[in-house]
Amino acid sequence: MRALDMRTHSALLPGRSAPAQPLLRRPAQRVLPQAFAEERSTGPGAAPKPVPAPVAPTRTLVTFDYADLVAGKDLSAAIEEAYGPNGLGALVVANIPQYPELRRRLLPLAAKLANLDPKVLASLEDPESHYSFGWSLGREALSDGRPDSFKGSFYANPLADDQLVSSADDFRPRPQSRPANGNGVSSSGRLTRSMVKVAALRAAHPGYYRRNLWPSSPDGLSELEPAFKALGRLVCSVGYELMEGCDRYVASRLGAQPGKLSGVFQRSMNPKARLLHYFPTPQLEGPAQTAPQDWCGWHYDHGSLTGLTSALYLDARGQEVPCPDPAAGLYIQDRAGSVVRAAIPADCLAFQVGEALQVHSGGLLRATPHAVRAAAGPAAAGVSRNTFAVFMQPDVDEPMQPPPGVSPQQVAIGQWQPGTTFGQFAEATFEKYYPKSKAMQPQRQ
Repeated sequence: MRALDMRTHSALLPGRSAPAQPLLRRPAQRVLPQAFAEERSTGPGAAPKPVPAPVAPTRTLVTFDYADLVAGKDLSAAIEEAYGPNGLGALVVANIPQYPELRRRLLPLAAKLANLDPKVLASLEDPESHYSFGWSLGREALSDGRPDSFKGSFYANPLADDQLVSSADDFRPRPQSRPANGNGVSSSGRLTRSMVKVAALRAAHPGYYRRNLWPSSPDGLSELEPAFKALGRLVCSVGYELMEGCDRYVASRLGAQPGKLSGVFQRSMNPKARLLHYFPTPQLEGPAQTAPQDWCGWHYDHGSLTGLTSALYLDARGQEVPCPDPAAGLYIQDRAGSVVRAAIPADCLAFQVGEALQVHSGGLLRATPHAVRAAAGPAAAGVSRNTFAVFMQPDVDEPMQPPPGVSPQQVAIGQWQPGTTFGQFAEATFEKYYPKSKAMQPQRQ
């Protein structure tokens, strides 16, 4: 799921030109929290005057031990602290086997991918999916209409190269056999659909149902596919374990059917993973160099659960370096409107609540707005940021229904309406922020 990105950058980075294709326009910037505020000069023709912003406090996220998750311990109190009405909507999981190695294997490939020959990168683009599979750079427009050339993204489904066509390489952490919305379920747990239904789904949801695209050996980055899938599948597996803990918490508070939330995940082969390379930010001269910049603007994720690695910073030689700016990184706005910097340790995975999970949990688990602030200052010169996110979300046919007895007002968020499926909810979300026109295409993922 591509985030609803509302950045306010207005210039192309040196060396990266705007594409000729129609752009995907960003919505107008939401009201920025104080930590990202900008003072504007007054008077006719006055230019914006950026000012230094105070560094928001850094908060340590609620931490779960992976062993406690898989042991099925009751973590309801910690889940409520992290995801409940007074939480940040995010937590981290520590001591995940193989995770540090898989993270270090994949994240450096984001920088290598971004520096492949432009012809190779062009071959990895998928316009039919609105650039929601494969490589995407400069295919979306910022709020002022200029191309977003500040980050490159590579999208793929980590569980299946084509979720509508079974393959021996497909991965499902926990197969199950319950049908969803009248569709049959195979022995592997995958939804089975008629050929007519498959064709209709591809046409209606190209951002979800296109095939993955991968670099081949002649392109020089054949290691991307196995590294991407290995980390993406691990993130999904941990997310499924976490969802079972959330299931127990919600069932105990609402008397809901046990397994309701985890069943949504287990019926779905619809996650989308995104490998991100944030290019080094342009170094501003004079006082403007201290002005805050955001790599990824304030937004909610509209899926269920987002797994997020800590960032890997690389210098111009491709060597790992510490974060060059203590104010850079992930920011979350809490329920009181305060902004905090969320610290994700390098060996931990973060998980954030999305809008769909808020609905399915009856509002007990709450999504929060978040953003990524760019590194600034002399130490950030030539330093890129590389990270990986997995957006775990329902199947498009999954009903977006809160638990029995929960009113629509208790779960209302974004473009959700009672009686819709996740696919309809997603399309309404895209259409709200990326309306179709002759000059642009809606953002699909």
